[in-house]
Amino acid sequence: MKRFFCLTFLLFLATALCAQNANKVLGVWLTQDGDSKVTISQDASGKFNGEITWLKDPLNDQGKPKVDDKNPDKKKHNNPILGLNLLKGFEYDKSKDQWVNGTIYDPNNGKTYKCLMWFDKDPNKLSVKGYIGFAVIGREVVWTRDK
Repeated sequence: MKRFFCLTFLLFLATALCAQNANKVLGVWLTQDGDSKVTISQDASGKFNGEITWLKDPLNDQGKPKVDDKNPDKKKHNNPILGLNLLKGFEYDKSKDQWVNGTIYDPNNGKTYKCLMWFDKDPNKLSVKGYIGFAVIGREVVWTRDK
């Protein structure tokens, strides 16, 4: 009986540690150019998503809120950039300690890329890599946790 409780406790502890690692991506991140902040959250299905929650320059040249005018879907051209879902559908891969199978949208060109995210050593520096096809080729940037 004692062995059963020890095994159950160890299993519970391992599950809690895995969840803790998966959740370390949650929070507000300053993008590489310092011109926007993305808030990463987890949805009801357990997937991680990110929304633009701050813009250094939220208004266009006409003094109106910036909109998603580069989106290939013309119906979305009037959607504001502030509040835009930039990251979608990430899952935590505990064997790689990465968030995988997600996409990142670039409102500067209206394109969506496959994406993965990870931490090297610093838990306040998130590596984000968007790519087409294979992850070996792509663009990697580093976001900084907002304090």
